[in-house]
Amino acid sequence: MQIISPNFSDLFTPNIEIGRFPDGDSHVRIPQIKNYQGKEVFVFHRLYPKQNSSLVELFLILESLNEEGSAVNVVIPYLPYARQDKKKLDGEVASAIALCGILKKMGCEKLYTLDCHFLNAAGAAEFAGLPIENISMGAELVAHAAKFFGGEEFEIVAPDAGASYLVKDQGGKAFKKIRKEYNGDKIGYRNIESMEVDFDIKGKNIFILDDMISTGSTMLKALEMCREAGVKKVCVGATHGLFLYNCVDKMKKLTDCVFSTDSIVSPQAEVSIKQKLENLGKEEFPKLF
Repeated sequence: MQIISPNFSDLFTPNIEIGRFPDGDSHVRIPQIKNYQGKEVFVFHRLYPKQNSSLVELFLILESLNEEGSAVNVVIPYLPYARQDKKKLDGEVASAIALCGILKKMGCEKLYTLDCHFLNAAGAAEFAGLPIENISMGAELVAHAAKFFGGEEFEIVAPDAGASYLVKDQGGKAFKKIRKEYNGDKIGYRNIESMEVDFDIKGKNIFILDDMISTGSTMLKALEMCREAGVKKVCVGATHGLFLYNCVDKMKKLTDCVFSTDSIVSPQAEVSIKQKLENLGKEEFPKLF
């Protein structure tokens, strides 16, 4: 059986109610909740944007199903808080560990997500005691990029080693990202100092593929390096497109091709995750589809 959140309505038909009380508290209702008693259930729920309130909604869904003795699996296309799986500065929390630990304690038996930032391979994994199925959108993104290049050959490149598994099966390579030191007065984040490439890209078509585009700083550095190296055409794509701080406008000064999947809904979401989830469903939980 499945629970479809209203924030999944662009892909599947919702079957639960989520609203707000006058003071802003979340309200969740699962109609015919007794039908889920003792059953295996798959919850489809997005956690972005408004990740904090969306998390509370998910916790309420899990609690309601726990009361009925359901075995609960959760499908979250983009997992927030995934970028900090280690402590960088004294006093910080490894938010990825905290979130996965909470999901486990709340009764999530398995998490299905797309190109999770702290995992370096597709397939089955375990993190903070939580079983995870990391689903890659690499092949679908590469196929979409091929349309931009119009039948011409192109190189597939990850902007850094962290995203290299996305391009590995496509025979891709990776740039090398050099970061500055941490600034102890700020959030534990290091700005990108430079981008390096140890293979020839001059005169070639390049598709830069990453798991996410957030502020766009990584992609902008990669695009600048490609232009300086004299590439023919360049395109950028990612599984998750947050596209903060008007970074799309900045990137489009260097390329006409910027896109993502619809794990997060945006004007750049040109690759659908629906078929991937439906195919996964037929393999993992065929009775649901």
